[in-house]
Amino acid sequence: MRVYLFIAAIAGGATWLVTPLIRHVAIRIGAVGEVRSRDVHTVPTPRMGGVAMMVGYVVAMLFASHLPFISGLFAASNQAWVILGGAVLICLLGVADDLWDLDWMLKLGGQLLISVLVSWGGVQIISLPLGSLVTASPSLSMAITAFLIVASINAVNFVDGLDGLASGIVAIGGIAFAVYSYIIARTSPSYASMATLIDVALVGICVGFILHNWHPAKLFMGDSGSMLLGYLITCASIVMTGRLDPVSIHTSIYLPVFMPILLPILVLFLPVLDMLLAVVRRVSHGQSPMHPDRMHLHHRMLKIGHSVQSAVLILWGWAALIAFGSIMILFFEAEYVAIGFVIACIALTIVTLYPYYRRRIPEIRAENAALAAAKRREHAHHAQSQEAKAEIDASMAARQTRNEEGHVGSVTWDSRQPDSLTSDSPGRDATSHRHARDDFDDDARHGNHDDTVKQD
Repeated sequence: MRVYLFIAAIAGGATWLVTPLIRHVAIRIGAVGEVRSRDVHTVPTPRMGGVAMMVGYVVAMLFASHLPFISGLFAASNQAWVILGGAVLICLLGVADDLWDLDWMLKLGGQLLISVLVSWGGVQIISLPLGSLVTASPSLSMAITAFLIVASINAVNFVDGLDGLASGIVAIGGIAFAVYSYIIARTSPSYASMATLIDVALVGICVGFILHNWHPAKLFMGDSGSMLLGYLITCASIVMTGRLDPVSIHTSIYLPVFMPILLPILVLFLPVLDMLLAVVRRVSHGQSPMHPDRMHLHHRMLKIGHSVQSAVLILWGWAALIAFGSIMILFFEAEYVAIGFVIACIALTIVTLYPYYRRRIPEIRAENAALAAAKRREHAHHAQSQEAKAEIDASMAARQTRNEEGHVGSVTWDSRQPDSLTSDSPGRDATSHRHARDDFDDDARHGNHDDTVKQD
């Protein structure tokens, strides 16, 4: 274990020392990342940090090849040198992209070519844990190996959007890989493990680079760094899986860890999830899978209200929960691991959503207060309308009552005076009646006189 810690310290120290020099070179040759619409940083920052990590990894491997405990791994197989050569090639491809911004199809083709070369060099998955260890055919082994390497390279590349995010997630995954591969190595006569060696060197270069890459970053890792990290962590997993002998290793050793073939997905769960969401989102909108946008997980964290540092730390927490939650089954009972996993998920969920609810709760309260005030105004307006309506109804009722009383009086007078048309003035009606009666009497007398004349 002390040898592995020494290798990690060598890798981290070399990376930390070389990074300022690489930054100066990047500025001199023009490898400076301009501020784009999807970027979080606001100041042009040099890239090519992956070259510094590459130097740290090479130095660590050279030291390890001369250590008595580990030197046998380099003599027994050429896997270490094949992986080292592939790392240099993938880093150079990333440097070309940092300098000239290569087309995504050209970059993907280069990744696939390097992955096939590494697989052809002997870094392959020789057995598949499908319920039991099944030896894979050479062609199938090369295809699976190339696919895993390319997928992991792009997953880490997708998540590299905040200062220290990608290197921290890969370092967490590397620690989880190192623990698991060390446990697997203890079942063999020699504790030396190529997978553990790659993992500890990977953790060292990530830690050494984070010291320069923490927000605000002095240097970005660029594609040269993100592709290198994805490549190395996948190669470590493939080497570990390839060491499992279908005859000598019982399935009870690896099944509690959800099978070695799934370890890259477990420890790189966030990068893989982010990559899958991005591909589905872009293809559904008719865009290229490599089309840039501002909908990655880290962009969403910033929209929630987190600062760059808090977003990175929380995403590190999620990565650690998933990576270490899997290997904890090796040390504790499954039910205890499940309980701890659920508690940690709840805690991380609260921390993740806290800025959103801290901002939204006052807004919700203000919205509820405005809604309540609007309802009160509506009730008051309704009450005023009801009062006005009641007053109008009362006035109309009073007028109707007065009209009805006047009509009743008129009908009563007309019943006593049939010849009368109106009964507005009692005195005037009486005078008119007397005049009518006198006229009637005069007519009667004249009528009688006429009768008398006729008789004579």
